[in-house]
Amino acid sequence: MVATAVSTIRPAWQALVLRHWPVFVGIALMAIPTMVSVARGPWSLESGVHGPIVLATGLWLIFRRMPEIRRDMVPGATTPTVVALAVAVPAYAFGRAYDFISVEVAALMLALLAVAYAYVGRRVLRAMWFPIFYLGFIIPVPGWLLDQVTQPLKLFVSLVVTWTLTQFGYPIGNSGVTIYVANYQLLVEDACAGLNSLVSLSAIGLFYIYMLRGSNWRYSMLLLALVLPIAIAANMIRVAALVLITYHFGDAAAQGYLHKFAGMVTFTSALLFIFLVDKLLTPVRNALASPGDTMP
Repeated sequence: MVATAVSTIRPAWQALVLRHWPVFVGIALMAIPTMVSVARGPWSLESGVHGPIVLATGLWLIFRRMPEIRRDMVPGATTPTVVALAVAVPAYAFGRAYDFISVEVAALMLALLAVAYAYVGRRVLRAMWFPIFYLGFIIPVPGWLLDQVTQPLKLFVSLVVTWTLTQFGYPIGNSGVTIYVANYQLLVEDACAGLNSLVSLSAIGLFYIYMLRGSNWRYSMLLLALVLPIAIAANMIRVAALVLITYHFGDAAAQGYLHKFAGMVTFTSALLFIFLVDKLLTPVRNALASPGDTMP
């Protein structure tokens, strides 16, 4: 029965593409250069490591509900589609021309939503709210905004790491986000760039929560709220490790660790810690569960 449903859907979508091929060619001409740009730019950085994962899993979330989309699709009104495209296309051109990648990707997503609305309608888009929201994580966060948000966190990490290592007798002090240990100084501004992984952890954590705990929305909100302190704790460990490596083995060893292993270790350990916290909070999850709680 599944094979029959899939074979029925496939010709229908192929016919749709053939009938409206100029629209799909236009979307492809927008999407392909943008995806190449984000792959070479934001996705190659620690702050954007989640991009390809979000894109692949987000599309999978949509594809797995294709039978539902086909069943409920009703073409949307022309006016909202035209208005959305009238905003999206010039914004895309502006972002592309002036290398504002965040504007470019956001405009591309708006254009895709407009086209999707035109073909499947409001009801389907409302049912697909989570995949759409989740795919929004592929929009790169502007660096200046990320710096503004993480600056207080970097200062907090610097203070906690300095105080903790002082208790173990290390000759360490700090001035703002600069940590002094022996004859060396480390900028948490740079060494703690792992705080940029907040967006990545939020995206992957959200996917995990939706897939495994989505029916318990109260517990899902609690677990999602814990992503921030988990990320901060993981980065405290990261900065402490960098300080200790610098103190015992020198600045060259710490820089090698920073560039080769620190980001991946921090992100992976934080993600595993989310899984551990979820396991430890099983009694809380059971207490918050309710037969009427659902998350589509």
